[in-house]
Formats: sequence, C-alpha cells, structure tokens
Amino acid sequence: MSRIYTRTGDQGETSLGDGSRVAKNSPRVGLYGDIDELNSLLGMAVALHRQDSSLSNFAQVNMPEVLEEIQSRLFDLGTVLSDPVKSATEIPFPTKGLEDLIDTMEKDLPPLNNFILPGGHPACAQLHVARSTTRRVERRAVAMAATKTEPVPTDAIIWLNRLSDFLFVAARAVNAAAGRPDVPWISENKPEEG
Repeated sequence: MSRIYTRTGDQGETSLGDGSRVAKNSPRVGLYGDIDELNSLLGMAVALHRQDSSLSNFAQVNMPEVLEEIQSRLFDLGTVLSDPVKSATEIPFPTKGLEDLIDTMEKDLPPLNNFILPGGHPACAQLHVARSTTRRVERRAVAMAATKTEPVPTDAIIWLNRLSDFLFVAARAVNAAAGRPDVPWISENKPEEG
C-alpha cells in the first residue's frame, strides 16, 4: 500500500476484490465491514489478555495466540467476501479446530445450570461483545446467502456459528482463570415452584 487515502470512495462507492464498483451500503460491503468490526473487538480482547498474564493460559489454551489466529482467519474471510468470484467458491474454514478448543476448555469449566450474563472480568465481557457481534455477522451472512444472488461459502457460515460458540466458552474460561464465577441470570418472571 503506497497511500492510505485514494479519494476513489468519496462519492459513496468502493471497489470489490474483482474490481467492480458498488455502493458502500451494499450488503456485501456491510458484511465484510462487520467482520472488520469483529476483528477489532478481538484485538481489544487480545490486549486485555496481554495485560493480565493469569488469563493467558486456561486448560493449556494460549488465548492471545488463539485469538490472533482467529483474527487472521477473519481477515481471510473478509478477503473472500470482498470478491464475489471468490465468494461463489467453497473455501474450507477451520471449524474442527474451534470445536477441539471448545472441548478442551469445557473439560475444566463447571457445568452450566442456568443462563449467564455477559460480564465478570473485563476480558470476559469483551469476548461476549465479540460473541454477540459474531452472531450479527452470521445473520448477515445467512441473509446474504439466502438472496441467491450474493454467494457466501457455506463453510464460512458454519465457521461463524462455531466461532460464536467458541467465544462463549472462551469468555467463561477467562472468568474461571481470573477466579470469578459466571454471573447468573436471575429472572423476575421465574415460575413459582410447587
């Protein structure tokens, strides 16, 4: 990159990976923009982990390293989605790796007996923000794929679904590493017993 600003987007259009020009509010640009937002949220989670070394290794999972790997995969996904030609191709994403990490961390976590609130340690809260943003990215990807005119690789949608699961478990792992219990949801509308 020789210059950050090019002035080519000043009229509300941008270039896609295949060279075509589209409005900046197009569904495709919105989707990979949300992926960029998610990547930034994970960058904040990495920074929070690096500030507190006690959080960095739960169940033999080096969380900053894992999160940075996920950031790279999100960049890959954004690159694929920015190009309609590449988006029409099925490209594998490392879903199995996320599942393995989930299984590894869950072994050392207490079982969930009720819903929990996003919160606890700041790094945990940040992972919950990333998790809920991942769900938005996944919804946008599913909606775009449903149009049949804006392809999204099926494997990418599956990976996004698993990523949100991973981030939920990772958030719980952060609280566990910090010695903080999960924050239980307490409903005012709980059905009466007995």
